[in-house]
Amino acid sequence: MENKNLKPALLWENFRHICAIPHPSKHEEKITAWLLQWAKEHNISAIQDSVGNIILSKPATKGFENRKGVILQGHIDMVPQKNSDKVHDFTKDPIEIVIGNDGWVRANGTTLGADNGIGCAAAMSILQSNDIAHGPLEVLVTIDEETGMTGAFGLKPNLLSGDILINLDSEDEGELYVGCAGGLDASITFDYTQEPIPGGYSVFEFSVKGLKGGHSGMDIDTGRGNANKILFRFLKQFVLKYNVRLSSINGGSLRNAIPREAFATICIPSNKVDSLKECMQKLISIVKAELNLVEPDLSIGLSASKAETVIDAKTTMNVIDAIYGCPNGVIRMSDSVAGLVETSTNLAIVKSENGQISVACLLRSSVDTAKDELAEMMESVFRMAGAKSVFSGGYPGWKPNMKSEILQTTTKTYESLYKKTPVTKAIHAGLECGLLGGAYPNVDMISFGPTIRNPHSPDERVNIESVEKFWNFLVATLGNIPLK
Repeated sequence: MENKNLKPALLWENFRHICAIPHPSKHEEKITAWLLQWAKEHNISAIQDSVGNIILSKPATKGFENRKGVILQGHIDMVPQKNSDKVHDFTKDPIEIVIGNDGWVRANGTTLGADNGIGCAAAMSILQSNDIAHGPLEVLVTIDEETGMTGAFGLKPNLLSGDILINLDSEDEGELYVGCAGGLDASITFDYTQEPIPGGYSVFEFSVKGLKGGHSGMDIDTGRGNANKILFRFLKQFVLKYNVRLSSINGGSLRNAIPREAFATICIPSNKVDSLKECMQKLISIVKAELNLVEPDLSIGLSASKAETVIDAKTTMNVIDAIYGCPNGVIRMSDSVAGLVETSTNLAIVKSENGQISVACLLRSSVDTAKDELAEMMESVFRMAGAKSVFSGGYPGWKPNMKSEILQTTTKTYESLYKKTPVTKAIHAGLECGLLGGAYPNVDMISFGPTIRNPHSPDERVNIESVEKFWNFLVATLGNIPLK
C-alpha cells in the first residue's frame, strides 16, 4: 500500500502493518506478539490476559483528567476467505492490499481484514498520537471474535476500569449501533459406510461456484444464494432420477460466511450421463432465473473426476433430505425495529471425511427464546434423518438502551461535525458488546465504524472517504466525553 494520500496517514499505516502479519482466527499469536512489541516501542502500557486479549492504556491528556474513562474495543482476528483460483496461506502470507481508483481499498483475491483491522488501527493511532484530547483511555483488542468470540468470552471482570466502551466493529459510516443479535453454533454429524463404486458408473465433480457469499448476519437478508442449498437441490434430483451415488461433499468453509462454493464428487451410471446432463441444464436455467438479479455470476458445472468409494445409499438419501429441508436464511423479521432481521440461520458447511459427514450452521436472533426454538426445529429435522446435533458457543445479544449517555454524546458530536443526524440502529450480527456487557454490566456502550462492504468474502472492501470521516468522528467524540 504505497498511496501516501490516504487519510489519516497514521491509521492507514497501522492498517498496512496489520495486513502484513498473518492473523486469521485461531492464529493470532504473530499479530499479538507484534502488537505487544509495538506498544513497547511507543511507551504504551500493555498487558496480555490469560486467553490472549491485549489491553493497552494511556493516561488522560492535560485538562481531561476528570473525564469518564473510555475503552476503545476491536478484534484483531480476520475471516480467511479466498477465491478458489487464488494461492494464499492465511497463516503465512500477508494480505495484498489494492487501492482502487473507485474510492475503495480491497485485497487481491482474499478477504481484506478491514473487519476489524481498520478499527484496531484507529485505536492504535489514538494511542500513538500526541495531539488528540482524551480522558483516561484503554484499548481492548480481543482475539478469535470471528469463530466463537473466545476473547470476549474469556475476559475477566476486573481488568478494565473505563466507564464507556466504544466498539469499533460496525460497518456503515453515519450509523450508531446500540444493539445486536445473539448467536448459537449447530454442529451436526452423520456416520456413513464407504462402499466400492458400482460397476458401470462414471465419476464426476459437480460444482456450484461464483456466488457472492458474505457475512451471515449482515448479508443474510440480501437473498444471496447459498451454495450448499443449491448443490443439494441438484443432488436430490440426481439421486432420485438417475441412481447417482455420492462419493464426497465439500461445501462452504466458515460458519459465519454465506457459502459461495460447494463441490460434490458423484458417480453416475454411464448410460445415464447424457440424460442427467440434459436434466441438469434445465434445472440450471431455473435456478439462474430465480437468482439472476442477486447472483449474476453463478456457475454450475460437471467435470470428469476420480474416486474410489461411495457413501452408502441410506446415509446419502438421509443427508440429502435433511440438508434440503434444513431452515436457512431469514426466519423472522423484527416486530419492533423496522427492517431488522430478528432470527436467521446460515447453512454454512457440509463436508464428508473419514466416515463422517459434518454440517455446521450459525443461528442468530435478538430474541433468545426464538433462537432456542430454531435450534429445536433444526434438531428435529436432523434427528429424523439419523444425525446427531450439538448446540454450543451460545452468546447473548446486546439490548438497546435508548437513554444511553454515550448515545446522546455521539449523536450530538456527529450532528456538530457533519450537520446531519446519524442513524441509530441495532444490527443482526454478533458484536462483542453483548458478552462484554456481561462482564462489565455498568459500562455504557456504543458501536460505530467506517463503511465496509462484503465482509467475510474475497469481495470485502472499505470505503476510503468513510475511514477519514470515521476517524474525525472518533477523535471529536473523545474530546466530548462527559465529566465523571
